[in-house]
Amino acid sequence: MIIKATGIEKSFGDLKVLRGVDFSVSESEVVSIMGASGAGKSTLLQILGTLMTPSAGSLEIDGEDVLSMGEKALSAFRNRRIGFVFQQHHLLPEFNALENVMIPALIGGRSSREARSEAERLLGEVGLSERWNHKPNQLSGGEQQRVAIARALVNSPAILFADEPSGNLDSRTKEEIHSLFFDLRKKTGQTIVIVTHDSGLAALCDRTCVLKDGQFL
Repeated sequence: MIIKATGIEKSFGDLKVLRGVDFSVSESEVVSIMGASGAGKSTLLQILGTLMTPSAGSLEIDGEDVLSMGEKALSAFRNRRIGFVFQQHHLLPEFNALENVMIPALIGGRSSREARSEAERLLGEVGLSERWNHKPNQLSGGEQQRVAIARALVNSPAILFADEPSGNLDSRTKEEIHSLFFDLRKKTGQTIVIVTHDSGLAALCDRTCVLKDGQFL
């Protein structure tokens, strides 16, 4: 299992958001997490992505006990082994598409030449080889999300986490982004975990897990 979470709990004061969640994902699997607003989906995704610490439970990612890591080691692990795609693209407006994709690779210590080469390759993979010199405000919402996906993949992560990745897109662009995830899995064997309200996207996944009141049904 590339993800093995056991007994995950999370409370914010007196509010218990996650109640002993068990969750595992195999390599190259695409899994969706669904549930009503407030069910704990995004909280669980942030814990699985090591952005938030659970109140209780254990978590192994790519064979590593991430909850035992110090902050510096965990940050380095996250940079190397985990990619994120959010509903909001979070691209840096002062940089063009190529530079936005290069940033995680440069943070990870790769040379500018190597980072640029990989960024150019990935922008080609997501259909933006002719748009790499455009800044975010010169790109459509779908193009910005493609840049965000390329950025998430630049360090060849073990897992790609996506939180409502097509929530802000029109129906045609949404379908293109959905297809892109599965094209990536086909080409690279990428493991993907997606939080979504979109039943069409969930239906494409290998399996769907439904959260209700902090637990899987």
